Amino acid sequence: MRSPLHRPQTLRGRLIATVTALLVAVGLVIGVVTTYALREQLVGQVDTRLAESVDLAQRAEFGGRGGPRPDDADSAASVCPSGTRPAFVGPGQVDGTLGARFTGGELVAAQSGVIDTGTTGAEDCAVALSDAQVEVLGEVLGSVDQSEPSTVELPGLGTYRAVAATLPTGAVQVTGLPLADVENTLLAVAGVEAAVILLGVAAAAVTGTVLVRRDLAPLQRVAATAARVSELELDRGEVDLEHRVPEGDTDERAEVGRVGSALNRLLDHVGSALSARHASEQRVRQFVADASHELRTPLAAIRGYAELARRNRESVPGDVAHALRRVESEAVRMTGLVEDLLLLARLDSGRPLEREDVDLTMTVLDAVSDARVAGPEHTWRLDLPEEAVEVPGDAARLHQVLANLLANARSHTPPGTTVTVHLSAARGPGGAHRVHLDVVDDGPGIAPELLPHVFERFARGDSSRSRAAGSTGLGLAIVQAVVASHHGEVAVDSRPGRTAFRVVLPAATAEASRPTAVR
Repeated sequence: MRSPLHRPQTLRGRLIATVTALLVAVGLVIGVVTTYALREQLVGQVDTRLAESVDLAQRAEFGGRGGPRPDDADSAASVCPSGTRPAFVGPGQVDGTLGARFTGGELVAAQSGVIDTGTTGAEDCAVALSDAQVEVLGEVLGSVDQSEPSTVELPGLGTYRAVAATLPTGAVQVTGLPLADVENTLLAVAGVEAAVILLGVAAAAVTGTVLVRRDLAPLQRVAATAARVSELELDRGEVDLEHRVPEGDTDERAEVGRVGSALNRLLDHVGSALSARHASEQRVRQFVADASHELRTPLAAIRGYAELARRNRESVPGDVAHALRRVESEAVRMTGLVEDLLLLARLDSGRPLEREDVDLTMTVLDAVSDARVAGPEHTWRLDLPEEAVEVPGDAARLHQVLANLLANARSHTPPGTTVTVHLSAARGPGGAHRVHLDVVDDGPGIAPELLPHVFERFARGDSSRSRAAGSTGLGLAIVQAVVASHHGEVAVDSRPGRTAFRVVLPAATAEASRPTAVR
């Protein structure tokens, strides 16, 4: 059994899933491209401000006169009691601006720091750099000749854009600006994009589901029509193939309409073929019934005259007497064949049988007693319940069912075979009372290639069943037809050493008895 997780997906589900996946993919591509372009734009703006910051730092230090600004340590200490006042600090420098002075590869602490008004309490003061931050900034010194900004991750400060420049004094000044605002902006934009993509995909999925369901509704109606037709019994009898796809779903201009129109044409052809088949079957049944009925009288006459001639007191030659006996025996056999054909024709036409409560236990006893007389070389056994078992139906036809099954076992098994008849009552599906009648023999079995056809008309066993007597090939066909007319079932299971025929019939109930039908 397949797991529910592996159930085949419907066309509607595949379409919605495909469209949703495409929308998600397109949304992700747009979001990634938009975020990348925005980041490049914002970082470019930071780089522009960084260049301005480098220029401001040099002008603040050299005063635009080509010489360094004197370092007044006492003044710095009085202005920045909790920090330092490097030379790069001056008007125009924003909060978070970083400066680091390296001389001979060594940091000049007095000229290095980060502007942090929240810590120092003053706009022109800086917080000293830690050793870890200085180590990272030292790596920026390799980009002095390139004069291109680079992105660095400073412990405790976050991401910075930093650039190194050589001062007129030969020292190297590293200047940096934080990217925190850029990162916050990108996060906000990414959040908005994600929300828009999710809402868009959800709206598209809902809208797509509605549209796909609307567009596939005609296809579902076509499928429903096909499903109703598939539930009809098309293999027998008159079939009323009235189901058709609604006219509104057969518009040739639409794909689904072409499917519906093609299905209707197919059903028209199938209906015509089934009607022709039924008419042909009816003609054959009528012919068989008429022929069987007409043959009964001449066969009875042939049999009577043969018996009369055989009983004549005047002696006749031996070969003539033998011929008369053969004529009489063949007339008896032909009469039985004609009666069987007539019975099948009547059952096929749906003619009702008599309906009364039949004591199936007594029927089994009588049929097995007759079988013992007809086949004394076989061993006959009974397995009956203590209480009588009754079924509603035609007593004569039910007796014929059992007689045919016993005759089949006797005719197609060798002498010495044991034939056992089981009778029992049980509850079937839904709690209905059912009667099981089993005829089991321990003969050679039915050939596997013949087993699916044993209930067909004129089906004959082969030598593996050791047939000892002639057969019309209609016995089991009559069994199936009579059982079906009693709303029962018959089945066979066979293998070498065991062949079992099971007849299942509805048990008699208080409300099962009905008035006898007129035959």
